[in-house]
Amino acid sequence: MAEGKGSLENLALIMIQMSIFNKKKILVTGGAGFIGSWLVRELIGLGAQVTVFDLKTPSNLQRKPIFIKGDVRNLNLVKKIIKEKRPDLVFHLAAQTIVGEALKDPLLTLSTNIEGTWKILEASRASYRPKAVIVASSDKAYGDQPNIPYQENMPLMGLYPYDCSKSSADLISRMYFKTYGLPVAVVRSANVFGGGDPHFSRIIPDTIRRLLSNQNPVIRSDGKLERDYLYIKDAVRGYLVLAEAILKRKNVLGQAFNFGTNRPYSVREIVSVILDLMYKNNLKPIILNEAENEIKNQSLDFSKARKVLKWQPAYTLKDGLEETILWYTQHLKAKKR
Repeated sequence: MAEGKGSLENLALIMIQMSIFNKKKILVTGGAGFIGSWLVRELIGLGAQVTVFDLKTPSNLQRKPIFIKGDVRNLNLVKKIIKEKRPDLVFHLAAQTIVGEALKDPLLTLSTNIEGTWKILEASRASYRPKAVIVASSDKAYGDQPNIPYQENMPLMGLYPYDCSKSSADLISRMYFKTYGLPVAVVRSANVFGGGDPHFSRIIPDTIRRLLSNQNPVIRSDGKLERDYLYIKDAVRGYLVLAEAILKRKNVLGQAFNFGTNRPYSVREIVSVILDLMYKNNLKPIILNEAENEIKNQSLDFSKARKVLKWQPAYTLKDGLEETILWYTQHLKAKKR
């Protein structure tokens, strides 16, 4: 994949730039979040008229979108926004995304992720129908299954709070397509990483931050949990090529797509690669072995996305980590000044 990084990414961008995003009205829920802000930045660059709907104000965008502060669980507000803005596309990314927080506060997670999703869908059905609502699900929606990599036709079996919330939202989204004909598509992403992720409870940003301060990295699990890690630029490109396919062909509506790498890494491996890239092998990881109720091994089969959308990851883990380390090095040092 590394050899094709530039050509694949450039080809995808050329195709997107030649598409029909220019002057399209787009609503992004959760557009001030990690993935949302990267997606909003790209959409604005492609000439889209973007409205961000979020509880927090976007802070890291040079060209500011229209911003509406609010909660996706407020059905009247959601209906009003969709009716007034009449978006061509809705990207629904608003969610409580931290697994540890979901264990501590399942009510907030279930309410935000499930109720927030059906209210976006219901408002789209009742107020003004966009050309598509693209809903962010997760690899966690598959739950803990014996056969990996996960394929889109596998059952959704989330049994822990965050996982269950994504399984439920995923099913509800496709129910709105099947029952009401609402134009919906679902994205199931692997663990997305990259610059700008503010959640230092996650292993990659936390490890980088600790190493920049010459502190030992901390692994809260036993380090053996395996995950599929997807670089943020590949994830955003996935959302864009899916949206483009919907606008041009519509035959992808009602479907779910995996965006991953089909290459799981253990937490220990991730920390080891970061130690190598930052020349900090003198710092040894502290393994707490405290994690509970987490899926052991996960990875995503992206062959459907490759066949139908012509998408595949352009970045290797090392490529993505190098850019991520550079981002945090620059931004965390800037904060200290």
